[in-house]
Amino acid sequence: MTDETDILVLRSDTHGLPAEAYADLLADRLPGHHVRLARTPSEERELIRDARVVSGVDIDESLLEHAENLRLFAGVAAGYNHLPLETLAEMDVAVTNASGIHAPNIAEQVLGYVLTFSRRFREGWERERRREWRHYQADELKGSTVTVVGLGAIGTAVVERLVGFGVHTIGVRYTPEKGGSTDEVIGFEQEEFHDALSRTDYLVIAAPLSDTTRKLISDDEFQTLPPNATVINVGRGKIIDSDALVSAIQKNQIDGAALDVTDPEPLPADHPLWRFENVVITPHNAGHSPKHWDRLADIVADNVERLDETGTVDELENVVRS
Repeated sequence: MTDETDILVLRSDTHGLPAEAYADLLADRLPGHHVRLARTPSEERELIRDARVVSGVDIDESLLEHAENLRLFAGVAAGYNHLPLETLAEMDVAVTNASGIHAPNIAEQVLGYVLTFSRRFREGWERERRREWRHYQADELKGSTVTVVGLGAIGTAVVERLVGFGVHTIGVRYTPEKGGSTDEVIGFEQEEFHDALSRTDYLVIAAPLSDTTRKLISDDEFQTLPPNATVINVGRGKIIDSDALVSAIQKNQIDGAALDVTDPEPLPADHPLWRFENVVITPHNAGHSPKHWDRLADIVADNVERLDETGTVDELENVVRS
């Protein structure tokens, strides 16, 4: 083991999980390496000089100016557009993300949303709050159609968890010819997409934000969805046109919505979405899991070992292609 810090964990926590626990897990998995946690800005500047691998929520260009041996920045989130990708590329530093580690917990949250609406749990909770023993009408998930936009790790995990419920699934992806685990796989071509929406009971958004998905669900799409449809968004807030969503709910064009992401985010306290009884809002919380650091440490440790063995970044898992 070298005395120099070759793996540096930056000090920012994520999802309320302390970075120290992550550093400890990496040290356990990589006993031949010197893993350090930088606890202050000055420690970050000092320790990054020798570090070959840095991992954290973000890294700014002023900190990168102190890096002399950096080969890999391992992001701890699935998103990476907030990173200085151009500067890292100019420095010949590879970037990886945490794609896939959130799939189990986000998929479970989606299932929770679906069952909350199909079994009308919110009505039950409201009657419980009022200590009111009075029956209400519920629905049944079996036989419904669930359309999942995005068949990456999260979308696929959602579909896997729906298998036992007897639903029909439609997957939407950029390359439908690749197929998927859904009963149908389609692309984003408007006519095909709207045909799927017209048959959808539960629309699950699990895609990243792109030019194609930005405001993918707007006025026309809400008009196409059946009035019993529920819209669920665990992707990015800007995929849904918020004004169109508010209008659709006000006009009873859909049955309701479950939003873990919003536009804007955080959602202002005076935003009308807070006031609807048929809208469930969680504060971008679906990504939280006590297994977050364990899953990420597995990926990063494997990548460090591959870097050790090959000397290149060509075969690393979750490499970001900018």
